[in-house]
Amino acid sequence: MRGVQLAQLLDGDRPGVAEALDLVAGFDDALVHGFARLGEERAAGLAALAGAMATSPLGPAVSEAADKVAAGSIGAEHLTALAGARIALLGAVHDALLDRLDTALGRTRAAWDEAPATAAPADNLLSGSRSWLHELAIAGWRGVDHDLVSSSDQTLEALLAEPGLRRLAVLLDGLAAELRASCPIATMARLPVRRWADLWTRAVLLSQPGARPTASVAPVTGRLLPLGVDVHEHGTAVQAQVHGVLELAGGGPSRLVRASVAAAKVDTIVGPAVWRLLDAHPVLLSALAERRSLDLTDMPLTSGGDLVWQDDKASAGAPADPFATARVQLANAHASATPPLERHPIRICEPVLLEDYETDGDRWTLDGHPLTVDLARLPAAGPLTPELLAASSSCIGLMRWDAGRWRVQPLAVRATVKRKPVEAHTGDWAQGPTDPKVVKAEAKAGDAVAVLRERAGRLLRK
Repeated sequence: MRGVQLAQLLDGDRPGVAEALDLVAGFDDALVHGFARLGEERAAGLAALAGAMATSPLGPAVSEAADKVAAGSIGAEHLTALAGARIALLGAVHDALLDRLDTALGRTRAAWDEAPATAAPADNLLSGSRSWLHELAIAGWRGVDHDLVSSSDQTLEALLAEPGLRRLAVLLDGLAAELRASCPIATMARLPVRRWADLWTRAVLLSQPGARPTASVAPVTGRLLPLGVDVHEHGTAVQAQVHGVLELAGGGPSRLVRASVAAAKVDTIVGPAVWRLLDAHPVLLSALAERRSLDLTDMPLTSGGDLVWQDDKASAGAPADPFATARVQLANAHASATPPLERHPIRICEPVLLEDYETDGDRWTLDGHPLTVDLARLPAAGPLTPELLAASSSCIGLMRWDAGRWRVQPLAVRATVKRKPVEAHTGDWAQGPTDPKVVKAEAKAGDAVAVLRERAGRLLRK
């Protein structure tokens, strides 16, 4: 990405974005205090949300919902309408920002292709979810206590046992866990207002019968050229999401794709040790560590651009320089559409190549244009450090939009350290750390993954 392109992206705000986010914030504030006790100011916030949707197909339902909730008559259908309005506004913001990014990059994006509808799951499980979400909205985050959180346990247990509802189940389980860990919420100084409202809204819509759009899936054969890997780490899970360019065997334009693998973990497994939890995917991990391409045969690919990774349908290819891939392929690679329920500004995550910039802490300057670097997203499972970024002159990263501004999340850099060229990628330690200091520290700390697996095996044998 050159400075001229960056200027198109960073110079000025997209019209309407700030106003739409203000409407979302008004709804989120009402959810903090609960719909059972709105007050005039928060009722006005819901009315403003309804006004913004007046000319849309949702207009009549949202207007009725805002009036009913303000009057104290809170039905499940009213909450669904308000949740739909909120996610529609965020979807519009997402589309506006992504269009601006695509225009700046000259990037072509495919249209959404939805799979045929599948049989709906039992409505009693969905209605149980809706009932709990209804109680949360009435109480508000400030009114949540241990009893209200625990009332979801039976529903969650049933949801987790149903494979077709696993996405909703994991979402609700995560929300319940966060609320439980935060109790008593009434005494918290600050709340993750936007995050909890996002989770609540998504759960409300996923719990509607037939409201689970799925991407179409088709097998693809070709060559995957990895650009970098984004490591997502949580106390109980880790995911490695590889961003790359797919060259199709039958010809045609290259495509930007993602390949994700994940594993459960405990919070004592951190840093480079998390890669060992993903050792069921040796072909993918070795390609990352050795910076190789991958030859794919009939690998499932969704219309959302996600490879449903199966290690047995991939084989290691020739060495592939990610920076060469980015320089040659990124300009012409086609991007995939965003699934409908994932149209949210925080979902924007597009690979870019940055070169010839000046660094100053978490602020870089490219041809006079400032850009914030998201240092908080640097994973402890890789060799990238703030010091290495400060010495860099080339970067493969992900453009994100968060907290009202564009940021870049580095995945790989080229730098000069002690007058020597250095190149580092987040996936370099996929088969173990290569830094002697880190290797020594790991050896001293012991192999936590091996110990926990041995103990788990011992318990299973008893």
